[in-house]
Amino acid sequence: MSNPHHHISNTQDPDPQFPNPNDDPNPNHPLQPQSNPQPRRPRGFAATSAAAAATGTINKSRKEREKEKERTKLRERHRRAITSRMLAGLRQYGNFPLPVRADMNDVLAALARQAGWTVEPDGTTFRQTPAPVNNASNMGTYQVMSVESPVSGSSFRNCSTRASVDCQPSVTRINESLSPASFDSIVVTESDTKVDKFTSTSPMNSTGCLEAGQLMQELHCGEHGGSFSETQYIPVFVMLSQSGVINNFCQLMDPDGVKQELQQLKSLKIDGVVVNCWWGIVESWVPQKYEWSGYRELFKIIRDFYMKLQVVMAFHENGGSDTGGMFISLPQWVLEIGKDNQDIFFTDHQGRRNTECLSWGIDKERVLRGRTAIEVYFDLMRSFRTEFDDLFADGLISAVEIGLGASGELKYPSFSERMGWRYPGIGEFQCYDKYSLQNLRKAATSRGHSFWAKGPDNAGFYNAKPHETGFFCERGDYDSYYGRFFLHWYRQVLIDHADNVLTLASLAFEGIQIVVKIPSIYWWYRTSSHAAELTAGYYNPTNQDGYSPVFEVLKKHSVTIKFVSSGLQVPETDDALADPEGLSWQIMNSAWDKEINVAGQNAFPCYDREGFMRLVETAKPRNDPDRHRFSFFAFQQPSPLVQSAICFSELDYFIKCMHGIVISVFFFRRNQQCGILDHHRIFA
Repeated sequence: MSNPHHHISNTQDPDPQFPNPNDDPNPNHPLQPQSNPQPRRPRGFAATSAAAAATGTINKSRKEREKEKERTKLRERHRRAITSRMLAGLRQYGNFPLPVRADMNDVLAALARQAGWTVEPDGTTFRQTPAPVNNASNMGTYQVMSVESPVSGSSFRNCSTRASVDCQPSVTRINESLSPASFDSIVVTESDTKVDKFTSTSPMNSTGCLEAGQLMQELHCGEHGGSFSETQYIPVFVMLSQSGVINNFCQLMDPDGVKQELQQLKSLKIDGVVVNCWWGIVESWVPQKYEWSGYRELFKIIRDFYMKLQVVMAFHENGGSDTGGMFISLPQWVLEIGKDNQDIFFTDHQGRRNTECLSWGIDKERVLRGRTAIEVYFDLMRSFRTEFDDLFADGLISAVEIGLGASGELKYPSFSERMGWRYPGIGEFQCYDKYSLQNLRKAATSRGHSFWAKGPDNAGFYNAKPHETGFFCERGDYDSYYGRFFLHWYRQVLIDHADNVLTLASLAFEGIQIVVKIPSIYWWYRTSSHAAELTAGYYNPTNQDGYSPVFEVLKKHSVTIKFVSSGLQVPETDDALADPEGLSWQIMNSAWDKEINVAGQNAFPCYDREGFMRLVETAKPRNDPDRHRFSFFAFQQPSPLVQSAICFSELDYFIKCMHGIVISVFFFRRNQQCGILDHHRIFA
């Protein structure tokens, strides 16, 4: 029996292999504490290590531990970057006076003070006098909103939360003895009384169960009465899926399916839809015989849903995922001409023809049954304007996009997958048809160097890398006298094509917004030559601005450019030396400097919130002192094969961010007792 008056030291944990002789070996001693305080539950990496120790798998190699440390550092840097952006947004858009090194206590204190509470330096929070709910003097420049939300209410009911959110009044009292530091998390719920048509039965409103303390952000569109909010509202158009809509005989195949899709899109509060009018369908069999019946029926359905419409004059072929596997070629009568005269198509250095679109070399050559390519484009646009003049008069058609090259974008088909190209290949120049070579020969002769009338012979192949070629490598021939001459001519052909087509498009669609799509060629952007951009027609090496001359012509025709944003985040160690953000910054600023409206479109279908938010960051630059914004955004839907995988709540979140953000701030304790501070309307 040990001495009952012995002293037990708690200065350090005993080692289980070397017991302390002063410890009592009898666990049932009357003075022995029966219940020691439970240690804090390990989290994160500590929890992982503890679990591994319990199962006997903790013996990791040193290399594995180092990798885990690096991953932990990356996660921490990512978390700090997100926190920094949130704090910057609160300072810039919410006018919160946060210190430079702010933490969550500072944020909660600022929110409490903004709501009219008093926060003392020690964290004590109280309200001296009850603030009236609807007193305009207490709201400042904000507006008190209702907290009713079918989405948030159902979420908390599913989690058996004690306080029912959807039964809360517009302002709920909170225990005034609580300090900001006692709150564990911020839950953001949608709160706009103007959009009661959203119901929890919609698949876009279904949300998972939320645990107490979890962060949820539900952003909602609201009124845009002030000038600031109006600049934040970006209309969102969704590109209507092509699968089963219009067949090659210009017939509407599935009217009920179209109505169902439009009903679903309308529930997302989109502003309108985008429809491709394919040249290969409308003028498929006989020159100048246009068939619009299927599009007439489709547009009537869209009008019945009171949705705006943007139309794409698609002068290219398409067999991509957005057509649901249905191949749409150029008109059959054009392909018949191409059998006898293959030089009407773009041609690479090896003489292979690309039938995606017509070569710009025949823009003024009468090789299409007595018409030039420019005249063919104009006749189709004029027929469309005449056929649907009533829709233009009613304001249903808000914009017309003019296809100017491969994929409808203003570019050469230099990186075509049908030619074997794979990312991140540099692509090939497309100027070897006889009409383009004649143009090149004329330009070289006028410069007094007729031997320059040829394409470069050391520019590599589709999947080559810049350093593997003599033309695009560091200090390569791209920057020689011949290289500068050739690239300037190559770009000028692109500019002349855009100028010629847009001149006639302005006549056909006078008074209508005209849109031109600009590609996002971001790979090899961090090299000197920018090889992928050069082969696509944009003379944009590090010592030149290749987009400014193009935008000068587009400004002349008062068009809106639609920039195809990749939405990708490329690591610093990327082998392709890509820089999507740098390219976006250059293109958008070059256009805005010339006072050209900029719109956006996603290059790849996005399914996660991170990808969506990168698109929002591109559409609404945070630090632009001139407050530039996209004029609209066209969302490209995924293919029908993977459409079921998309999370509609994420798309709903994205659209609300584009339209403007209304935030109601709730504070929850760990015991799920709910309280709310005065909530305000905040636009990001």
